[in-house]
Amino acid sequence: MPMVRNTKQRQAVLEVLRGARTHPDAAWIHGEVRRALPNISLGTVYRTLDALARDGVIMTIESAGQATRYDYKHDGHAHHHAVCRGCGAIFDIDAALIAPPPAPSLPVGFQVMDVRLEYHGICPACASQKH
Repeated sequence: MPMVRNTKQRQAVLEVLRGARTHPDAAWIHGEVRRALPNISLGTVYRTLDALARDGVIMTIESAGQATRYDYKHDGHAHHHAVCRGCGAIFDIDAALIAPPPAPSLPVGFQVMDVRLEYHGICPACASQKH
């Protein structure tokens, strides 16, 4: 679904997300966008992120007690996530490497628009610290 309005704020946020090597939160994105648009407010960044998520351009990754993180949906790179409950790190998992889940019992006529799979656990670095 295309974006309704392509403002300079949306372009700046998208550029930051396209170049991010992690799954940043809004505060980090705000700091990066301010390099190009020094007067942009954190509220504008949040509203822009909400609109981009609604438009299906980015995805949100939400974990209890953690700031919402954001991920740009790169065309042709379907992936899921593994989230470490120790350090909060988020790892991409290539969707092609995961067997499709069994067909859910959805209401007749229900149209699936998106599927998200998240694994929650402890990463190797956090697991080694517990020993």
